[in-house]
Amino acid sequence: MTIGLGFTDRYLSEDEIRATVRAALETLRVDGKRVLIIIPDGTRTMPIPLMADLFEEFLGGRAKTLDYLVALGTHQPMSDAQLSRLIGRPVVNGQAGGSRIFNHQWNDPANFTHIGDLPASQIAEITSGLMEQDVPVKLNRLIFDYDQLIVCGPVFPHEVVGFSGGNKYFFPGIAGPEIINFTHWLGAVITNYKVIGSGYTPVRAVIDRAASLIDRPKACFALVVSHPGLSGIYFGSPEEAWQDAANLSAQKHIVYVDKAFQSVISVMPEMYDDLWTAAKGMYKMEPAVADGGEVIIYAPHITEVSYTHGDLIFQIGYHCRDYFLKQWEQFKLFPGGVLAHSTHVKGMGQYDPATGIETPRIRVTLATGIPEAHCRKINLGYRDPATIDLRAWQGCENEGILVVPRAGEMLYRVRGKIYEL
Repeated sequence: MTIGLGFTDRYLSEDEIRATVRAALETLRVDGKRVLIIIPDGTRTMPIPLMADLFEEFLGGRAKTLDYLVALGTHQPMSDAQLSRLIGRPVVNGQAGGSRIFNHQWNDPANFTHIGDLPASQIAEITSGLMEQDVPVKLNRLIFDYDQLIVCGPVFPHEVVGFSGGNKYFFPGIAGPEIINFTHWLGAVITNYKVIGSGYTPVRAVIDRAASLIDRPKACFALVVSHPGLSGIYFGSPEEAWQDAANLSAQKHIVYVDKAFQSVISVMPEMYDDLWTAAKGMYKMEPAVADGGEVIIYAPHITEVSYTHGDLIFQIGYHCRDYFLKQWEQFKLFPGGVLAHSTHVKGMGQYDPATGIETPRIRVTLATGIPEAHCRKINLGYRDPATIDLRAWQGCENEGILVVPRAGEMLYRVRGKIYEL
């Protein structure tokens, strides 16, 4: 059973949030114990400064240690300045007052502990035979220095797992590359089109099974956040808190439209600083774009494809799922997470190995600071952002054109159309 509040028609007051967090933390036996709070990075809308203040108020005098680990997955490490903005207090050399703030370092094998394996038989069962392989489960070894783990993060529709949050903060948040690559490729094979916003998915089942191998007490604050405020906060096990938050997110974060659009301009906020993160402007809009239509990712501030994986993306480009599946021998050694990102950005489509012709369902165009030559090389369209007058495009929904301000978190679907698994 969870402790929490959630509403579809209003936002929680700070007093309501404070009372909920206090009641939740009173249930934990952490006096004199070491507590690690796992939080998102700056690519998620989340009132982390408020939550950090409440953790300090209600845990600071009880816990022996109160530290934070940023669940970066494979995102870039955050600087002290970025961490300071993230938690709302000065961070110097990874220290904020009496708390340490750690970046998850996914690319250093020395940072991981192998906690077990998911055998091929379990994977086959979970995925209904879609995949059948042993999956090593590795986690940031830092968690074993603590007595209590608390996940604290938002829940949104998500392209890989259905809805984010919960045990996703362990996998991929602080996980080793093996399970990151496996789960992302599994989601890509099912496709973003079917997975995103679809509740409990095979990928979520894999993540939950992996989390059952963690031998530390786990608790979770799952928040349902919109840019104007907090609609819900739930506390309990990662599985239960996530489920309650996902139910509310499905009501708050999915926009239903009467018919598909021919053109969508996703205006990406500056919290997304490369295409790897800003691609959510495609993921969240793909279900609401008509066959033959176009998504324009408008982000003049973005100049990099990916700070972490750019070299690999320039090798493979962006393609639909079947481009890789029908040429698997050529691509099977590339990381599954990179292949998955590629297919999620390109979207649904077909590939004919006899002719070498790839036919995407829709077009994806970058109106960013990434040069035209780079866009062509990675198999995406290009448009000079200076040629786009957003005001001229707004209010044209009846003409099949939609401008989405602050895109990347709200999922768009056509009313009455079936997308789910």
